[in-house]
Amino acid sequence: MSNPDELLVGISALVESGQSNRMSLTVVAGGAVITGRLAPEAVWRERVSEVLKDSDHLGPFSGVFIADRPQDRADHGEPPTHLHFHLARILQGNVGIPDTGGMYRVAITDVSAWTVGDFSYSDH
Repeated sequence: MSNPDELLVGISALVESGQSNRMSLTVVAGGAVITGRLAPEAVWRERVSEVLKDSDHLGPFSGVFIADRPQDRADHGEPPTHLHFHLARILQGNVGIPDTGGMYRVAITDVSAWTVGDFSYSDH
């Protein structure tokens, strides 16, 4: 396993602390470019759980996302291991998927490149 980028860990820790949920980030992970806004893990899990709960077929999975308490890890001094994106898109050419933004979880150790801010794109 590779060493996590200490700057990304610091950014994620600041988001987790609740001091900011307005941090936009673009990362390259596994060849995919993902751009969006970071959210604290607990908020991200709650939102995913709510979406799944409303689904007839996926409702039973909603509990998995709220079973673990990420704050417990922070209380024990464990650094964040993942980035939690909301309002995020995977960029492919001049298109962002999905248009409205999705919820993505990316392991910090999988990030090969990153920049602060999100990329806009145009269909013109």
